[in-house]
Amino acid sequence: MQHGPVVRRRKLGAELRALRTSAGITSGEAARLVGWHQSKVSRIETGTSGAKPADVRLLLDAYGVADGELRELLVVLAGSEDASGRHHWWHAYRGVLPPTYRDFISLESQASAMRTLETTVVPGLLQTPEYARAVTRAAVDGQPENRLNTLVEVRLARQDVLRADPPLELNAVLDEAVLRREVGGPGVMARQLIRLVEAARLPHVRLQVLPFSAGAHIGVTGPFVIFSFPSTSDLDVVVLDHLTSSLHLERKEDLEAYTEAFNALLIHALSPEDSLDYIAATAAGA
Repeated sequence: MQHGPVVRRRKLGAELRALRTSAGITSGEAARLVGWHQSKVSRIETGTSGAKPADVRLLLDAYGVADGELRELLVVLAGSEDASGRHHWWHAYRGVLPPTYRDFISLESQASAMRTLETTVVPGLLQTPEYARAVTRAAVDGQPENRLNTLVEVRLARQDVLRADPPLELNAVLDEAVLRREVGGPGVMARQLIRLVEAARLPHVRLQVLPFSAGAHIGVTGPFVIFSFPSTSDLDVVVLDHLTSSLHLERKEDLEAYTEAFNALLIHALSPEDSLDYIAATAAGA
C-alpha cells in the first residue's frame, strides 16, 4: 500500500517504458531524441523521480503515440495539466485541497468506470448540495465558512464526470445504513433519496442496495473505490479513504482481491430494479 503520488509515478513510468519498448527504442535512443541524459529517462521509468506534463508529451511524441485518450491519461498522471497543457479545474483549489484529494479527483476525472462500496454516506458523485454541505460540515467541523463553501463547491464540480461525453460508468453498492442515516435532517435526507432514485434511472449509473438482512459481509471492513481506465487496465487502482489520508493499492493481487470482493457484494445486494424500488419506498417514508 502506498500513497497516491508514489503509485502514480510508478504507474506512469511503467507505461512509458512499455510504450518505448513497443516502439523499438532503447532508453539511450529515447534520451537522445528528447535531448536528455539517459539517467533521466531511467529515473522516470522506474518512478524514482516524477515527470512534468511537458516531459511526458515529449516522450510520447518521440514514441509516436497518437492515441489522444492515452496521451491525456498519462499527462494527467504526471500533473495538473491536460494533453493541451491547460490546468485542470481542480488546480484552482490547490491551496485548499490536500494532495491526496487532488490525486483522487484527477483519477476520478480520467477513469472510464468506478466501482464503489459505500457503507456510511451517499457517494460524493450523487450528493445533493444540501447533503454535501451537511457531510462536509461534519468532516471539517470548526473550519471557517468560506472553506466549507469551497469544499462543497469542489464536491459538486466533481459530479461533472457523470455528465461528460462519454460519462463515467458508476457502479455503486450502498449499505442500507446509507439510506437510513439521517444526514442534514429529514428534509435534506428525503431530497437526497429522491436524487438517488433519479440517478439510478441513468443508463451509466447502477445502484444496488445491500440490505441489513444480508447480515455480515465482506464489505464490513469498510468502503473502497476501484477505478478503471479506458486505455489500459495496468492503470487500474483501488483507493481506500482514511480520516487524514488515502491509500492506493495497484498490485495485481490487490485489484483481483477487491474485484472479487465487489462481485461477492453484488450477489448479496438487491438487484438494480429492486434497489430502485427500495430507495423509492424509503424516500416515500422519509
